[in-house]
Order: sequence, then structure tokens, then C-alpha cells
Amino acid sequence: MAQRIAGVAYVKVDGTQYPLRGNFTVSPSNVERQMLAGQDGVHGYSEIPRVPFIEGDVSTVPGFSLETAEAIVDSTVTAELANGMTYTLNGATTTAAFSINTRDGLFHIRWEASPATSSEA
Repeated sequence: MAQRIAGVAYVKVDGTQYPLRGNFTVSPSNVERQMLAGQDGVHGYSEIPRVPFIEGDVSTVPGFSLETAEAIVDSTVTAELANGMTYTLNGATTTAAFSINTRDGLFHIRWEASPATSSEA
């Protein structure tokens, strides 16, 4: 039986859907671990907090405001993926400076917040 695991995706900020173009990435992990080795073998691991994020390319469609996107702070960002998973960042902030790709009519946007939550449809 074939299942859809990739493809169609949606991103919303405080309920407003953004014109998602591609290169969409969700990174919900709240910690990063690294194994620590000594000369005599593995001694254990280190664990540090990390900031979850949602990022992707957005089309520069008429009526879409870069200023509004740049001003996002303390918002709810939701990513709905083709596999039925939904990821949410509460208290999210736009973090990356925008560079508009005029040839393709898009710009890259990144939201960060902690912690991230997930659910399955």
C-alpha cells in the first residue's frame, strides 16, 4: 500500500497561511547530544539545549508584506506536512534577515522558538 510521505505542505503564522514555495524544513529537537570519546573508548555524551525551528522559501506574492513577516515575535507557527504530522512553535520569532531572490520571486524565512510540539493527523 502506497502512502504519501512527502510533497504538499502548509505553514501558518497565527492562523495566516504563508505562500510556501519550497526548501521547507522542520527541526523540532530541543536538545543536541554529542558522544565523548577518550583514548580508551567512549566515556559518555554531552547534552546541550538547542532552539527548534521551522524554515523555508516563501513566494513574494502581491499583498504579502516583508515588513510584517520581519516583525513576527511571540507568534504561533504551525507546519502541516504531507505525512500527516503537524509541528507547532509557540512564542516563535522570525530570526533570519531576508534576501529576496528576484529571479525566482521568493525569499527564505526562519522562525525559532522553544519548545516545539508535534501531533499526527
